[in-house]
Amino acid sequence: MSRVGNEPITVPEGVDVSVDGRTVTVTGAKGTLDQRLPGGITVSRGDRAITVERPDDSSESKSFHGLVRSLIQNMVIGVTEGFSKELRIQGIGYRAVAKGTDRLELALGFSHSVNIEAPAGIEFEVPQQTQILVKGIDKQLVGQVAADIRKWRKPEPYKGKGIRYANERVIRKAGKAAK
Repeated sequence: MSRVGNEPITVPEGVDVSVDGRTVTVTGAKGTLDQRLPGGITVSRGDRAITVERPDDSSESKSFHGLVRSLIQNMVIGVTEGFSKELRIQGIGYRAVAKGTDRLELALGFSHSVNIEAPAGIEFEVPQQTQILVKGIDKQLVGQVAADIRKWRKPEPYKGKGIRYANERVIRKAGKAAK
């Protein structure tokens, strides 16, 4: 039995969950998210709770059971609280500048600045020149945008320069030893 899939999802006040055929739509204070359900998985709506059920005990059904439950739980959290990822920039001359909430300009040691446009539903905040906050209601999209920003200049192991997640630990290597 899937331990994750069997747990019911509690729906807080102000959140509306509707199931229309193979699509689950969650609407809350921050916006609306929808998710298409994979093969045989069914979602039933009770009083302030949602349960996810699978048709049989095949390994594919078992894996989708927990996945769908987690996706719906993340949708409920996203429309009530939202998600954010924090990135830190380390290196001399490396900095970020917000151009509104939907554009970001990065100086990463290239001969040109890197301009990043936020997809729909994503906002950027730059509290300091070396700190970037990526915010949104879709957990997968927030993580993907943060990974795309990090990809411009990954942290290197010798001096530690680059863009890293706030809680990421970069293992440093020793440089060349002089003779």
